[in-house]
Amino acid sequence: MRKVIAATFLSIDGVMQAPGGPEEDTDGGFRFGGWTFHYWDEMMGKVMDESFGKPFDLLLGRRTYDIFAAHWPRVPEDDPIGKKFNAITKYVATSSPTTLSWKNSEWLGEDAVAGVAKLKQQDGPDLLIQGSSQFVQALLKNDLIDEYKLWTFPVVLGGGKRLFGEGSLSGAMKLVDSKVSTTGVVIGTYVRDGEVKQGSFALE
Repeated sequence: MRKVIAATFLSIDGVMQAPGGPEEDTDGGFRFGGWTFHYWDEMMGKVMDESFGKPFDLLLGRRTYDIFAAHWPRVPEDDPIGKKFNAITKYVATSSPTTLSWKNSEWLGEDAVAGVAKLKQQDGPDLLIQGSSQFVQALLKNDLIDEYKLWTFPVVLGGGKRLFGEGSLSGAMKLVDSKVSTTGVVIGTYVRDGEVKQGSFALE
């Protein structure tokens, strides 16, 4: 089986909206686009390079696809991330498949969730989700994400699109790797660890 990995930048209050720039996603009047920029350090770059150094294909919602398609084909040919992103397969959740112009882009089909479930059963590299806040909600509700790479930035945004929204399946998580940047960004890798375990501190 192919593993689905959600790699997400989050604020402390769980917001994932528009981490890369002011105009990236202003839905709901969101005014803090680009909130990750000033926290980047050398260690974070190395972690990112390690992640992208392993074989993977991309899973993308339509908005994130359009942002990526407007950027990565235009970077210099020796840009390592751009070279990788341009070469790998991009599986896209969209209602307009005929407009997927970035090379090596493939439509997930009319039912994108079913398309991902089918891909998971095949041989191939891991499937990496980048951004794609709306698409990732559908995958969460259908328990199709195997691993979470959560980069939690020391900032509270107060509102915006969140990774774990209403309808996310409950469950315990296990931390399998963690790092902290010089700027206070906590990078944690989590996998599912069964059901939520309950107990009580009440005195008998």
